[in-house]
Amino acid sequence: MFKFNVFLVFSSVLISHIRSEDPYYFIKQCSIKNSDINQCLKESTNHLVANMRNGIPELGLEDPEPVFIDEIHLALGSGPDGYRAIFKDIEAYGVSNCTITAVRSDIETNQFQFTLYIPKISAKAHYESSGILLLIRASGGGNYWGEYEGVKVKAYLKAYKVLGDDGFNYLKLKQIKMDFSVKEIQMGVDGIHNGNSVLQAALNLFINSNAQELLKEMKPHLKKKLLLLMNDFISNIFNHVPYEAFISDQ
Repeated sequence: MFKFNVFLVFSSVLISHIRSEDPYYFIKQCSIKNSDINQCLKESTNHLVANMRNGIPELGLEDPEPVFIDEIHLALGSGPDGYRAIFKDIEAYGVSNCTITAVRSDIETNQFQFTLYIPKISAKAHYESSGILLLIRASGGGNYWGEYEGVKVKAYLKAYKVLGDDGFNYLKLKQIKMDFSVKEIQMGVDGIHNGNSVLQAALNLFINSNAQELLKEMKPHLKKKLLLLMNDFISNIFNHVPYEAFISDQ
């Protein structure tokens, strides 16, 4: 036990030393002269993600899990009896366990496309609903859970450079887009407020029989929320890390 504690102390001191020697230890620099710069950028982004899982205090990033989303909306059918649901206080786990599988870039115009793979995302939320579903009045609320496996994400961003007061260039986001797909989905509700077991069973049957269709209906609103999170995350990195730490002209 003593040896293990000594090892932990030594490791902590070593990591602190490395971080103090290299303020951008969480970034792997790529050369513009690299014949396969996209491969280098892929490795650099995965290096950033690996460090992010342990926290990057220099960027104000601590525990990356869970990812929080305030609310998303679902609407099925029209008219006064159309089914409506609001999912609130969403917590998603597993997002940081992503791998960047491909990068395409145009360095001169600062355009980048990233392809990501996430094995599994688990989510939980509170929901409130109204309207009629499967001939049953489904007004009420309860708890929602979801398991999303085989998540593929494509993110495109365009940026521009500005000269900072420190003499280094910094990237600023000009445009960001994203899309995603999910291979397997399992979802369900429980803890329905009125304790209606018939309604709970009907909802779970409908949800799991139409999981991909429900995701399709939720996708536009969900993408808007995710884009806001991605914009904040990427802008935070760009604000703290000079362009020259990402890409060297040597």
